[in-house]
Amino acid sequence: MTIRMLLAGAAALALFAAPALAEDYVGGAVKTAEIGGKQVLTDANGMTLYVFDKDAAGKSNCNGECAVKWPPLMAAADAADNGEFTVVTRDDGTRMWAHEGLPLYYWYEDTKAGDTGGDGVGDVWHLAVD
Repeated sequence: MTIRMLLAGAAALALFAAPALAEDYVGGAVKTAEIGGKQVLTDANGMTLYVFDKDAAGKSNCNGECAVKWPPLMAAADAADNGEFTVVTRDDGTRMWAHEGLPLYYWYEDTKAGDTGGDGVGDVWHLAVD
């Protein structure tokens, strides 16, 4: 078996391992994917999104070092609220997306679509579910 065949096989497996994306929201910036039997919010590339128990509706409390490990799902300067998705202005003036008022974040240790390593971290981080 050649290296090329091995790589092709690995690529095919990776396609099947990635979550199947379903609904599109906010112009495709947010999607849903079935992960672990739940409809989880992801970004356009299938990267899992999370919510933080210490946030308040419409207010991100994850700044500084927290935002290094939990990067926000940033919103464009011209982004506008869209149904259950709203734009939140962060303490530093940047804008991020929120779902039902709760800001959305990535987990820095998730490296591929469908990873859910941030779920349950510190008992305050959870999958963003639809």
